[in-house]
Amino acid sequence: MDPNSIQFLTKLLETHGPSGEERFVSRIWREEAATFADEVRVDVSGNSFALLKNGKLTVLLAAHIDEIGIMVSHIDEDGFLYFLGIGLWDPYVLVGQRVRLLGKDKDVIGVIGRKPAHLLKEEDKKGEISLSNLWIDIGVKSRSEALDSIAIGAVGVMDAPLYHLPNDRLVSRSVDNRVGAFAILEILRNLAASRCEATIAAVATTQEEILQAGAQTAAFGLDPQVAIFVDMTYATDHPQSDLKRDGDVRIGAGPVLSRGSANHPILYDMMVEIAERKGIHYSFQVTPSKTYTDADSIYVSRTGVATILVSIPCRYMHSPNELVELSDVEDTIELITTLIRSLSSEMDFLPR
Repeated sequence: MDPNSIQFLTKLLETHGPSGEERFVSRIWREEAATFADEVRVDVSGNSFALLKNGKLTVLLAAHIDEIGIMVSHIDEDGFLYFLGIGLWDPYVLVGQRVRLLGKDKDVIGVIGRKPAHLLKEEDKKGEISLSNLWIDIGVKSRSEALDSIAIGAVGVMDAPLYHLPNDRLVSRSVDNRVGAFAILEILRNLAASRCEATIAAVATTQEEILQAGAQTAAFGLDPQVAIFVDMTYATDHPQSDLKRDGDVRIGAGPVLSRGSANHPILYDMMVEIAERKGIHYSFQVTPSKTYTDADSIYVSRTGVATILVSIPCRYMHSPNELVELSDVEDTIELITTLIRSLSSEMDFLPR
């Protein structure tokens, strides 16, 4: 992958942006988009738009830019912070993690605490961990001292840096879905270098992890005929996976194509044909009822949108250390770029 692209991806991954507070990372995305897009803007929901204005056919190319996080709900008299989750967390992965909170004047670092194992009663050791019996220690001695730097309602993310691993793999927080937001802008960059027939609107959507609100407003406002949504999906190539239930999804095996529910059969067949023709490795994921992504909101917008979900496999999703292989990202970019180039305003998406 190009060094400049790696630098841009690193900026996205290292900037905090939990659902509802995406403005800092969205600003970075828009600044990069402004170097080649015809139009760059932001809407009232915080969605960031980058457009290439060409033909009558409008294609929405979307990926959510928000990440899961935490929100301070209470500060006790000793200065310990209590919090709620923004998005879906497994509480077990939070114990002992460092957090970076958006403070009044600067970021505030803390650590998520729990009663030490030495002091746990036997029934506590067997019980479930919940967010309600965890707290954040920011090193202060009182509530008043804590309030000097942090407010009730402050949001935060895990303070987990990016590391490059062997085999072109990287691990970081916010891989879900900064990598997707990165991929759609790289696709748009490819299309800007050699224009296609359609008008392309790349959109970094907000609040996918909690409401899918950004995708709803973006799709309604753009009224596209085609939508392609890029997200991460859980890899199952690790110990204790249930392949019969969860499917065979491996990192390094290319993009994952979803079948069913929000996924339009014509677009799905086109994706498979392109992947086979170009020798792009891919795998399948079945979505018989919902995809649990922004695609669920996009494909029912207005009178309906021909939609396809393309996912990038990721290990340890919704944790401070999400792991992805960059070759899968590159293959996803190539596959979707080729698909968009093959679209035209004369195409009929009615599933006859």
